[in-house]
Amino acid sequence: MGYFKTFFLMTSIICLFVFTGYSLGGETGLVIALILGILSNIFAYWYSDKVILSMYKAKLVNQNDSPELIKIVSELTTNAGMPVPAIYIIEEDSPNAFATGRNPSNAAIAVTKGLIEKLTQNELKGVVAHELAHILNRDILIATVSAVFAAAISSIASFALIFGGRGVDRPLNPILVILLAFVTPIAATIIQMAISRSREYEADRIGAIITKDPASLASALKKIDDISRTKNFNTVQQHPETAQMMIISPLIKRGFKELFSTHPSTSERVIRLNEMANISNTIGYTK
Repeated sequence: MGYFKTFFLMTSIICLFVFTGYSLGGETGLVIALILGILSNIFAYWYSDKVILSMYKAKLVNQNDSPELIKIVSELTTNAGMPVPAIYIIEEDSPNAFATGRNPSNAAIAVTKGLIEKLTQNELKGVVAHELAHILNRDILIATVSAVFAAAISSIASFALIFGGRGVDRPLNPILVILLAFVTPIAATIIQMAISRSREYEADRIGAIITKDPASLASALKKIDDISRTKNFNTVQQHPETAQMMIISPLIKRGFKELFSTHPSTSERVIRLNEMANISNTIGYTK
């Protein structure tokens, strides 16, 4: 299913490129846009994870940087029976994390310095297990590719405003300029929303199973959510196209705008995890 969604996303992106290219440059623009769309897909599949990590200036962790984090990841991957992903730290006070890559054999997880500093060890384990669950579920490819494409679509909007629909044999079309300027950001939003919110619930569930401690993940989610709502953090908020990759969206909005969030409500996620914890305690499952 993950590969099908990724194929559908890549096909949609090519169609959007072609539409924009033809609208702005006629047949010549169509051909150029088609080539660019195909090349963008190839690049996004193989290098989108590196692009995302470089955007955040993520640093590959070695044993001296954070031995405790390495130990946690090693233990949890052993529990989950999966390869150990590359581990990165982002120099950001905001507590957050994400996973990226093409598949479990080519994956990475990135956590912020704030996450390590603000969470307890058990809470940190819960967050890491959640990200490992995304890798196991193969959610990471479409999430990473969509982030790169969302940035590309924003560039298309800027391109439309600059070149204004003037082709070789066609006059300036201000209506088309306005249309493209509004449609492309909307398309980016739709692409992000196409990533099912249910994947977060499932990653929470599997992450809780890996740690056998759903209550700690629930506590971590609530803590991250509370901090994200009360403080502004420039690094994670400067890259809204990657919001859907984070364990908690750094672009949290209240009220009606939450309908357009790529994440389910944190309160609902916490409720589900606490229900798991209650059931686990009843049958003697947790530690």
